[in-house]
Amino acid sequence: MNENWLPFAAAIRTEVLEPIKSRLIGKDDIVEVLGISLVAGENTFLLGPPGTGKSALVHELAARLGGRSFDYLLTRFTEPSELFGPFDLRKLREGDLITNTEGMLPEADFVFLDELLNANSAVLNSLLAALNERVFRRGREKTKLPMLIAIGASNRLPEDEALQALFDRFLLRVHCGNVETDRLGEVLDAGRARERNVESASNLSVAAIRTLQTAILDVDLSLARPALIEIIKQLRQAGMSISDRRAVRLQRVIAASAVVSGRTIALASDLWPLRMIWDAPTQIEMLHSHVQNVIEKFSKKESLEDAREHPLANPDRGPDPELLNRSLEALAHAEGTTNIADSLSLIAARVEWVQNDSARDHLRQKVNDLRTKITTPK
Repeated sequence: MNENWLPFAAAIRTEVLEPIKSRLIGKDDIVEVLGISLVAGENTFLLGPPGTGKSALVHELAARLGGRSFDYLLTRFTEPSELFGPFDLRKLREGDLITNTEGMLPEADFVFLDELLNANSAVLNSLLAALNERVFRRGREKTKLPMLIAIGASNRLPEDEALQALFDRFLLRVHCGNVETDRLGEVLDAGRARERNVESASNLSVAAIRTLQTAILDVDLSLARPALIEIIKQLRQAGMSISDRRAVRLQRVIAASAVVSGRTIALASDLWPLRMIWDAPTQIEMLHSHVQNVIEKFSKKESLEDAREHPLANPDRGPDPELLNRSLEALAHAEGTTNIADSLSLIAARVEWVQNDSARDHLRQKVNDLRTKITTPK
C-alpha cells in the first residue's frame, strides 16, 4: 500500500482539527467526528438548538482547508433553484435546460444545510441523490459533485417517512448543545478572539483530503471486521434498525479512524464512531455501552505493538446522567425481555462511572427497579 498519505494524516490533526478546537470551546468531540466524516467522505448530522456553533464548525473547517463552502437555511418553501442554481437563461433561449451552478451547492466542497428537516418534496429527490451518490440530476443533466462532506443540522428529529430517508443519508449523528456554564468564560474569550482574527488556510489542501479519502480503500479491515459484525448483531438484537447498506458504509469510518491515526490496519478500537449512529438521543448511552464492551472484548485479542489509537477510542470522561436516564426510560417501554436484560446490564455498568453521587444513586435505583420489572413473572 502506498503510504504517501501519512504526512496528510498527521497534518489534518495538527493543522486542522486542533486549531479548530482552540477556537471553538467545548466542541472537541464534534470536531473529531467531523474529521473522521471528512476523511471517510460521509455525512454528519448535528442535533441541537440554534446558537450552539453548528455553522461555525463548518465555516472553520472550510477555511482551514481553503475549500469552497455552501450553506443554506432550509424552510418549507425552499425551492430546488435556491440550492442547486437557476436555469441558465442564455441557454434556455437556445432551448437547452442547463443549470447555472456558480456559487451553489453543486460546486461546493463543504455543504452545510441548516434546519435540514424542513426540506420539502420539491427538493428532496435532488438532495437525496446529492448526499448519497454525490451527483446532481436535473432533466438530462447529470453532474458529479466535488462535495467532500455534507453537514446537516436541526433542533428536532424526523417524524415522517420521507424525512427519515433524508436523515438516513447522514451516517454519523452528534448532539451539539451549549457549553457547560463553568466554561462560559473560555467561550466568551474565544468568541472575541475569532472576531479579531479570521481563520486562515492551513498547508493542507482539499486535494490532500481527497488523497486521504482514497487511502481508506486500502486499509486492512480484517482485524476490525469480527468486532464490527459482533456489534451490529448486538445492536440489532437490542432493537436498533441497522441496514446492510449502513453496515457496509460503517467500514469507511472505521478505515478513516485508522488513517487519521496513521495506520494502514484498522483495529477494534476504530469502531468508536459507531457510538454516533443513534436514531434518537435515548440510544446514545446504550450505544456507548455496547460499543465499548465490544472494543474491550476484541482489543484483548490484538497484539500489535505501537498501535496508535484515535483520541476518542477510549473516552476518559464519565457518562452523562441525563442520557443514561433517557436510555433507562426507553428500555422501560421496550419489548423483549432478553434484549432488554442485555442492554440493561451494559447500562448498569456505565451508571457506576457517573461522577455525581446523588445522580449515581438515583440511576442505580432505576436500574434495580427495571431489573425487577423484567424478571418478575407476569
